[in-house]
Amino acid sequence: MIYHVLNRGNGRLRLFHNEGDYDAFEQVLSEGLKRYPVALLTYCLMPNHWHLVVRPKTDVALGRLMGWVGVTHVRRHHQHSHRRGTGHLYQGRFKSFPVAEDKYFLTLCRYVEANAVRAKLVESARQWRWCGLWRRAHPSKDFVLSPWPVNRPRNWTTLVDGGLSEEELQGVRDCVRRGRPLGPAPWVLATAARLKLDFTLRGPGRPRKTLDNQ
Repeated sequence: MIYHVLNRGNGRLRLFHNEGDYDAFEQVLSEGLKRYPVALLTYCLMPNHWHLVVRPKTDVALGRLMGWVGVTHVRRHHQHSHRRGTGHLYQGRFKSFPVAEDKYFLTLCRYVEANAVRAKLVESARQWRWCGLWRRAHPSKDFVLSPWPVNRPRNWTTLVDGGLSEEELQGVRDCVRRGRPLGPAPWVLATAARLKLDFTLRGPGRPRKTLDNQ
């Protein structure tokens, strides 16, 4: 199962202030991926939050990886800023949701890799050093991205820079907010039942009897 994983700085405060901060988190993440059986498919680090798209290879691997990364990053951050043992760096536990291994996966990856473009930090995602699109063009033996379950379109950079439609964007954001699976309706229903995520399919108020297509 593939998951989107997200966490933000406490009170949306900055996690990364300079290039060294971004590089330090990548180092922590790389160490964690060597410790726990999780494949990293793509990612994007932003000033006050980060996104990962991962495939855990065991049922407990994702939780253990993210727990280790969170604790290690906070400890090293405080040591570097001379605030050892004080203050909350993150707003809380990471958020995640599963995604189908088809066109919805590509939609999610476009959403993740375009973060810096939407924030107007760069004109093209290929210019943002701390995301999967840049990393694939500049591979490193110390930070390896895993193969995707579907073929990446040849005009991928153009697709990422072009952004998602409003419907696609709201669909992904709804999944981020609710922890709702992202995929075709039958897959969403089956996955929610299997992972005990049925509550994510209901809006506020009365339970919904049907599921709108994404």
